[in-house]
Amino acid sequence: MFEDRLWIYTSIAGALLGAAFLAYIKDTRIGLWAYGKIDDTVDYFRDKYGWTWLNQDEDAWKKVNPKIAAKIEQLEMRIDDLTTEIEEKL
Repeated sequence: MFEDRLWIYTSIAGALLGAAFLAYIKDTRIGLWAYGKIDDTVDYFRDKYGWTWLNQDEDAWKKVNPKIAAKIEQLEMRIDDLTTEIEEKL
């Protein structure tokens, strides 16, 4: 009975070990280098074959960092207000 389900246990253990390894290596120098190479490879194939489904949304960072995005938008609106005030005075 244990042998019939051995593949389940080994796949769960492998997935957990793989996740732990990726969590550890993502902030190391070799991990950043490897992720950079993978990103460069994907960009190469996207540009070579015109795969538009690999394009990342330009505003994707705003979903990851909503507080920073809100602050930047607030500062941009403030800059726009200041430039219109300066233009009105001239």
